[in-house]
Amino acid sequence: MLFNVGFKEAMNDLDWDCLIFHDVDHLIENDRNYYGCTDMPRHFAVKLDKYSYMLPYNEFFGGVSGLTVKQFRRINGFPNAFWGWGGEDDDLWNRVQFANYSVSRPYGDLGRYMSIPHHHRGEAQFLGRYSLLRHSKERQKVDGLNNLKYLPLISRSPLFTNITVSLSRMLAPVADY
Repeated sequence: MLFNVGFKEAMNDLDWDCLIFHDVDHLIENDRNYYGCTDMPRHFAVKLDKYSYMLPYNEFFGGVSGLTVKQFRRINGFPNAFWGWGGEDDDLWNRVQFANYSVSRPYGDLGRYMSIPHHHRGEAQFLGRYSLLRHSKERQKVDGLNNLKYLPLISRSPLFTNITVSLSRMLAPVADY
């Protein structure tokens, strides 16, 4: 949901054409990995140290990804129904596939990243993610940019903009699918 908020607020700020969604715990190791958008969604963080610099599974789309504004709107953004950690990037992969996009990835060692070690202490792993993932296609039209609800508090400084939000939790009626 926070990535959707970031998208909406970025679009309120300027007329961007490309957005990079970047987990804060990922540090790029190869500065030749071009951060830009192409005609297909781009997955940048394909070789993470925590996965022995191997893609954990082919559908992995987490960490750092880039989409054009048109692509992001077409897939209805990220899902809002995921709370805690886990599953939202797999749902994003599904959305990209359902929109008939393929994912591009950097070759060789360009996509190497370090993941800052951290524990999810105090954060709940989202146990409902598997049920939501089974119904990604049905939810894509009703869960994303089009049902995002938040109240922003924005403060601007010369070097950054701070956006604090109050979020409304979206409960997906999985049983209805």
